[in-house]
Amino acid sequence: MTSFLELLRTSDTPVITVELRPPRAELQSGEGIDAWIDIYHAIRSLARQNVRVMITDSAVGAQEENNLRHLVTNLGPEVARAHVVPFLTCKHSLEFCLGYADQARHHGFASLVVLGGDKHLGRPRCVEHAWQLREQIRARHPELELGGWVNPTASPQTQVDYLLEGHSTADFYLTQVASHHHAEQVANYLAEAKRRGLTIPAVFGVFYYRSANAATLNILKQFLPVPVDGLTTEFADGATPVDVCARTIRTLLDLGARHFYVSNLPLRRTAQTLNAILEKAGVLAARSHGRHE
Repeated sequence: MTSFLELLRTSDTPVITVELRPPRAELQSGEGIDAWIDIYHAIRSLARQNVRVMITDSAVGAQEENNLRHLVTNLGPEVARAHVVPFLTCKHSLEFCLGYADQARHHGFASLVVLGGDKHLGRPRCVEHAWQLREQIRARHPELELGGWVNPTASPQTQVDYLLEGHSTADFYLTQVASHHHAEQVANYLAEAKRRGLTIPAVFGVFYYRSANAATLNILKQFLPVPVDGLTTEFADGATPVDVCARTIRTLLDLGARHFYVSNLPLRRTAQTLNAILEKAGVLAARSHGRHE
């Protein structure tokens, strides 16, 4: 299969990826097994539609099950390794992180997203910045495609600086999730990236908000730039979760973003929910007529 980086570089239609979170490590064994089964079903259903899947790793502080071990053990040969892009955060020992990269390469994963992880919750990082870990992984596995991270709602000059620095070691990058309510900030970021000649492929984060529940949104605000007022108004006006997510994708596309990952989709009916979003955003038809692998 085409590697993730090559797909981002050459696809003539938007590349849509889904981000899934492994079960929390403290779940009872039965609950954890059920959650992993749901994840395997979701990955397989998405793979049948040539949708890549990113599997996170303790990015918000809570320790999650070892995603790589479970994936290798249970996915089987019917899902190509190129369909899956694991996350590795710096919230482990350095020995674990480097061993994780070794295992990823050994088991045939071609791409790895390396990011810092939340500084305020959970274990401390083994290095101050994710680029320091990417540098060490690159030295061990120069063939691995490494993904970085920026926040398009923060200072565009600073965020572009991170990616243009010589030690960034990012072949592609993901962004913090953004919303159509952040259109001005995203437009500013894209303009700065274009002005300074940033050519590394970007994958913009989009969050599937399931409601405007105030308690839930306040929890999410610890980790994400959540447009609480805008979401509350939209849902009160009758918008569905699919409507809201589709508006974000459509807005970001119109601003010039090209590729996306969608976070927080339900583990059951994942592919069907994604298709409903893409159809409403006007992306599904374009992808069905684009180049297939």
